[in-house]
Amino acid sequence: MPTEAAEAGGRLHHDRGPRSSDVAAAAIMTAVVALSTYTTQVSDIPVLFAAITFGPWVGLVAGGLGAALADLLLGFAEFAPITFVAYAGEGLLAGWLALRRPDRLEWAWLAGVSWMVLTYLVGDLLLAGSGWALFDLAAGNLGQAASGLLAPQLYRLVRAAYPPVVQLRLGRTWRELQPAPGPTSARR
Repeated sequence: MPTEAAEAGGRLHHDRGPRSSDVAAAAIMTAVVALSTYTTQVSDIPVLFAAITFGPWVGLVAGGLGAALADLLLGFAEFAPITFVAYAGEGLLAGWLALRRPDRLEWAWLAGVSWMVLTYLVGDLLLAGSGWALFDLAAGNLGQAASGLLAPQLYRLVRAAYPPVVQLRLGRTWRELQPAPGPTSARR
């Protein structure tokens, strides 16, 4: 089954460091995640959108740092490490699966939010006990996870409006957009 990487005719980015566009995307999406978490307590939509659109490493950085920063700003410092692990893992898993199987974005969502929910469940059990863990699961985490299902749809809408957005996840650069040398270029 062809993937977006194969259809686009490109290779994944294998350079020795992060591209400047990835650093910029991570910084912007970290701010978006932090603002969304701070104002609405819904982190999953921007975390998953960042992971699906820009790839696993941007999802990891934006999800982990953005959500943990919001916890610190809101006065929940004791939960910031758990939040970092929950949302960094969510972004990493969803981005990795979206990169490997772009035709199955809902599976990427499911893997990411499953990690987030299980991380919070274990963290809440350790920090606050079973009563709080079950309450937080039912009252907050499952609803946030469900809201994250909007992220694949948002990505599809953005992709329909701006098709080159696919290249952001694939690690393409302007040099890779040139035709590959082969039998057709030898005739020129």
